[in-house]
Amino acid sequence: MFYGKVIGSVWATQKETGMDNLKLLVIQPMDFNGNEAGTPIIAADRIGAGVGERVIVSRGSPARTLFTDKMVPIDAMIVGIVDSFEVTKEAEEEAWKSRR
Repeated sequence: MFYGKVIGSVWATQKETGMDNLKLLVIQPMDFNGNEAGTPIIAADRIGAGVGERVIVSRGSPARTLFTDKMVPIDAMIVGIVDSFEVTKEAEEEAWKSRR
């Protein structure tokens, strides 16, 4: 999963079977300091996120498991809208060290 910000919407009048009624949003991955942290992606949304909101996104096969009755060709799914978060300075520094 990753943390990101909704920066736009995608309109597609023709979609694969199983994707009807799925809203598609453009998500900019973010770090916990509010900086961009990667390339924007398109994610499916069933919970009602909107442009400007901070979200949690699940990627890959875990995103597909949210559809128990059918296989849906999605790679990313919004699974939460973030109200707030707290990250200690020590935890943030440890995360940066482990990435180097």
